[in-house]
Amino acid sequence: MKNQVQPLQFVAPADFQARSKAAVNDPKLRQSFRGAMDFLQNKRSVQFPDQSELEQLRDLGEAIRQHALARLPDLLVQLELKLTQAGVQVHWAQNAEEANQLILQIARQQQATRVIKGKSMVSEEIEMNHALEQHGIHCLESDMGEYIVQMADEKPSHIVMPAIHKTKQDIGTLFADNIPDTPYSEDVDTLIQTGRRALRQAFIDADIGLSGVNFAAADTGTLWLVENEGNGRLTTTVPDTHIALMGIEKVVEKLEHIVPLSSLLTRSATGQAITTYFNLISGPRRAGEKDGPRQMHLILLDNGRSQAYADQQLRSTLQCIRCGACMNHCPVYARIGGHAYGTTYPGPIGKIISPHLLGLDSTADLATASSLCGACAEVCPVRIPIPELLIRLRTEANRHPQEQVAHPLKGQGAHFSQSEKMIWKFWSGAYATPKLYRSFRWMVTRFRHLTPTAQMGWTAHRTPLKPAPRSFSELLKDKGKTD
Repeated sequence: MKNQVQPLQFVAPADFQARSKAAVNDPKLRQSFRGAMDFLQNKRSVQFPDQSELEQLRDLGEAIRQHALARLPDLLVQLELKLTQAGVQVHWAQNAEEANQLILQIARQQQATRVIKGKSMVSEEIEMNHALEQHGIHCLESDMGEYIVQMADEKPSHIVMPAIHKTKQDIGTLFADNIPDTPYSEDVDTLIQTGRRALRQAFIDADIGLSGVNFAAADTGTLWLVENEGNGRLTTTVPDTHIALMGIEKVVEKLEHIVPLSSLLTRSATGQAITTYFNLISGPRRAGEKDGPRQMHLILLDNGRSQAYADQQLRSTLQCIRCGACMNHCPVYARIGGHAYGTTYPGPIGKIISPHLLGLDSTADLATASSLCGACAEVCPVRIPIPELLIRLRTEANRHPQEQVAHPLKGQGAHFSQSEKMIWKFWSGAYATPKLYRSFRWMVTRFRHLTPTAQMGWTAHRTPLKPAPRSFSELLKDKGKTD
């Protein structure tokens, strides 16, 4: 087939260490994120005043997601059947390239040159905007945060609030430089209205509207979209063609199961009791209806999700409802921001899902960028055991590449080192018996002058270790002198 979309590699998670060092040394970025994270943490805590109710709701959310994942293949088939009966064309994409090719084919069938897009992290995951641009099809972001970062030629730094790293001064300058006849302003309301006016005509002019999917109910064939700005509703109703992009893990068994998940999502993500818009979509425009798309497509994307699904422990990664609470409470994310990760999904959720999407060979460093403090697991509304999964991914990254395992991960053994293996073997042997341990301790104390002067593992942002005392016997002598 001619003009096939080539694999896209804009992210560079392998450069994580360099990016994180640069972020830590950026005081403006650190101050911006620290303030934003504190604000979001406080808003979430206000929405869950009753700890007992919160824990019960989390139990329910976890049970719903685990129940759906246990029946995932059957639910996806049921969803496809229901949507097909309603006039929706359902497509399956194994990877990002296939998804982009499907979107391109639909656009060509409609002779489309303009696409308006509601917020969709899956479209970011497959680098859809760039893929379409290569073929002369312009895609405009209609979510205000996404619109801002697209204008700045950047990637989102947060899965819920894409432009959280931008100040009002940054946005004022962007709008003044890129939107005709727009004076510089730092007033937030003025900036929002400016963006909305610029986007309004784009909904009318677009040939295709593209959206993500928060949840899909298999029993009714309903796509559930959550948003705050109304751009999602315009995107899915004004253009003649609607394309919905959805990761295969977003399906649940029943429509009623989505209600508690939505309650958890909005309160965990932005600290809202309820979001502004819930859009329930079950097909294209029907006879007698005055709005809605005349043609509708759903693209179900795998892109590594089946790898996580195949492993019983790693399957819990797919419980995620993309609320971003783990990011808002993560001390690492709060210090380095989202761009340092170099992946579509940053923060704790990015550390556990990116290895399945991109492979451990390029994302192994992400799993080590955690203190394992457990804050992410404590606030996860569907109880994903993120610290346990991080330890598992670290193990897989250090496993021998040729070792036979039940469900090998792409890039297994990315951090494997034969010398490190020998060191740990020696270490475990030295601690195996009291005699070996005493011998090892005697040897280490005699050669301690060979240890490096720099305190490895301690950065300039932490308090250095205190110097070691002279010796235990000398301390006893000093104590005797003072008694």
